[in-house]
Amino acid sequence: MPLHVPPAPAPALRSVLVALDSPTAVREARTPSLRTAQGDVTPELPLPLHVLDRIAPDGVAATRLAGWRFLIRCGDRAVAAAETRLTPDGWAFSHFFEGPYIASTERALRQAESTAQPFQARLLSIPGLYMLTLWLHGDSTSDGTTGRPAPTDLLVPLAPAPPGIAAHRAHRVAELLPLLTLRVTPAAPPLLGSPA
Repeated sequence: MPLHVPPAPAPALRSVLVALDSPTAVREARTPSLRTAQGDVTPELPLPLHVLDRIAPDGVAATRLAGWRFLIRCGDRAVAAAETRLTPDGWAFSHFFEGPYIASTERALRQAESTAQPFQARLLSIPGLYMLTLWLHGDSTSDGTTGRPAPTDLLVPLAPAPPGIAAHRAHRVAELLPLLTLRVTPAAPPLLGSPA
């Protein structure tokens, strides 16, 4: 399989396992499907979650690692996800959630497994567009915590994607970033006295 999923830090995984074993954490989560799951639930497919804070004028994307996201599986499907974050004391459980990105992530990972080129799976969040992508990074030996999108990396927008951007279609970073730059860059305010 050419798709590589980097191992999550052991403390991040432990924090999710502890939260799953905590009736309080599960009961207070806004995840009905996790609360009503019948059978064992297990965290799988840890993906480093990077955030694209800005795209520089030269087209270089600055990203930062925001956490690790685990799909929570019950039986043959993912019913929720768990996110961890880095604190001054190390990796800690952040929250459980559910919604359309769970099934969309699973679908994008299945699609990515059929690629001929080896990739490392990551998630890339673009808050300015309310957009989440599966980031297929070309350096499959990386630990997943550092790096920026290379021009030849692939981004697969997850559904729901912003209007005008096709979900589940792989785009080279060099092709998608210019489009995202135009959308993220705020329009200049009109000059006083000019027609709006």
